[in-house]
Amino acid sequence: MSEEKLNFRRYEDGDHKPGDWQEEIFQASWSHKCPTYIHRTPPCQGSCPSGEDIRGWLQIARGLEKPAGDMPWQEYAFRRSTDANPFPSMMGRVCPAPCQDGCNRNELEDFVGINSVEQYIGDYALEHKLAFNDIGEDTGKKVAIIGGGVGGLACAYQLRRMGHACTVFDEREYLGGMAFYGIPGYRTPRDVIGGEIQRIIDMGVEVKNNTRVGRDISFEQVEKDYDAIVLAIGAQSGRKLGIPGDDAPNVTTGVAFLAAFNEGRMQKTADRVVVIGGGDTAMDVVSVARRLGHITESHTNENERPEHVILNQTAQDVAATANRQGSDVTLAYRRPIDKMPAAEHEVHQVEKEGVTIRGSLAPKEVVLDESGRATALRVIEVDWSSGSMEEIAGSEFDLECDLIVGAVGQGGNMEGMEDLDNGRGLVDADKYYQVPGKEGYFAIGDIVRPHLLTTAIGHASIAAESVDHYLKNTEYARRPKVDVHHFNLLGKLHEFNKDPEHYDASEANGPRPIDQGLRGTAEDKFAVHNYEDRSYQEIIAADELFLGHFDYTPRNIRHFKDVSTDNVLGHFEELSVGLTEEEIRNEAERCMSCGMCFECDNCVIYCPQDAVFRVKKSEAVTGRYVDTDYNKCIGCHICADVCPTGYIDMGMGE
Repeated sequence: MSEEKLNFRRYEDGDHKPGDWQEEIFQASWSHKCPTYIHRTPPCQGSCPSGEDIRGWLQIARGLEKPAGDMPWQEYAFRRSTDANPFPSMMGRVCPAPCQDGCNRNELEDFVGINSVEQYIGDYALEHKLAFNDIGEDTGKKVAIIGGGVGGLACAYQLRRMGHACTVFDEREYLGGMAFYGIPGYRTPRDVIGGEIQRIIDMGVEVKNNTRVGRDISFEQVEKDYDAIVLAIGAQSGRKLGIPGDDAPNVTTGVAFLAAFNEGRMQKTADRVVVIGGGDTAMDVVSVARRLGHITESHTNENERPEHVILNQTAQDVAATANRQGSDVTLAYRRPIDKMPAAEHEVHQVEKEGVTIRGSLAPKEVVLDESGRATALRVIEVDWSSGSMEEIAGSEFDLECDLIVGAVGQGGNMEGMEDLDNGRGLVDADKYYQVPGKEGYFAIGDIVRPHLLTTAIGHASIAAESVDHYLKNTEYARRPKVDVHHFNLLGKLHEFNKDPEHYDASEANGPRPIDQGLRGTAEDKFAVHNYEDRSYQEIIAADELFLGHFDYTPRNIRHFKDVSTDNVLGHFEELSVGLTEEEIRNEAERCMSCGMCFECDNCVIYCPQDAVFRVKKSEAVTGRYVDTDYNKCIGCHICADVCPTGYIDMGMGE
């Protein structure tokens, strides 16, 4: 990354005309405005579907925010991270990291490697067998959670913290949903998934595997036995291609293909595989296909063809894989390659592994032989230059293949719950994740809107609060504009036994009653003065930071094992190699702490009136590091100009 991008100037050459005085806040050498401290949500957190306090646990990792006791920083960071997401080790590996796309450091050079830090925190917790101990006092209420994927389990986790009993029903043998059955083990090792799931079960969550509600047990019975029901069944039914011939036996879906592999039934695939799609599922399918390879027809029994294994739940002979050879795998996507929704590094990795990727191709027809098996996928070249897809006449051609896998979308399996189907194989839910017209029913995750695993975790957190309100028969709180897990200054003060003094206006000798005015509370100990929390309404943009403060600092890049065409066949070892503790702390140092003070002292150093000062160590916590003496402040706004994190606004006195 070039350092030239780091050149920063607040004023450009020729920029000599003053702006509006209310914006510039100059009037000679003074102003009626004085600094106030504004907490805003950083864009990483605003971009995180789980709503994690990312800035918070990065501050902990760098050593800036410390626990009140002698807890190791890794555990403190784990506790902060899992307030929103109980799967840091898993998500640190597989989440496509929209938080990194939103990171303000992209405006300077390269984003902060948030995923790598999260993986380290999660792995530390597994290695040191950290448990979830914050189980709420028993409320006597019972919640049925239908679906044991990350969304359902995250909901059980949040509800147990509130004291509600939870039972998870899952129709499969193992919990984990798409994290287990849809993501290959070389991306998420099974001990990682199992460890993070077990930690939730150990909170007292009851589990009923191999049990499908609506078939093995009726909804009516569940309604009798439980006080609320959360639908978290996911979208584990792949959508058909919607073209002639897509019902051929050797045309399948990406979801079914990956499930057969992850269950251990599919040990090899076909000679020529064509995959249609451009998302994460498509990337996993082509990567698995390259690793599995194929064996020649002379070594293949009819019932061991991939389509029979996928559709008929049979298993292939492991011993036969000794004769396997590499498969020719092609990925076809209807948009240009650079518009694929899959993460860019995933696209580069599968190309390195020998997958041929062809963009701007639309499937037209599955070409069949006399027996009805697919022998090719007929595609047509398309042009997107007009902004919409236009077929190029006469450009049709066939991609010859022995297996076609469609990864073009997913829906839910609504067997036994047809009355909940909204007509699209999904379930409707409102902003509180209640199912309209079904009192006591809530729905989260892919069954509401197929998206990321981390999205289902975010749904779970909000839905758990809604279930809690429902069970307590209390009014639903209005959801904030920025609906994530926020840093709480009062909570931080409480953690260190530095709570503001009690205030009661009715006390005869107490503080000033409200009707006598509460302006100018700088000397009062019951108020956290000149601090405003806008994190529930605002996400801080890069142009509100003083970017000139930051130096070029290369990212500590997490390494991946070198898998290429030469060694991909049979390579099922974990790909990612986690960073060391030193690398993690160095990477966390790159966080710009957008919207929160990171104690750089710029405002103290550059204040010409010595009006800005450090809070006494005995009273200071994160977010309460500096203060202002308004008797000295002349409103010159230098402190706000030099604040790297955008924590200071010239707003006091407005």
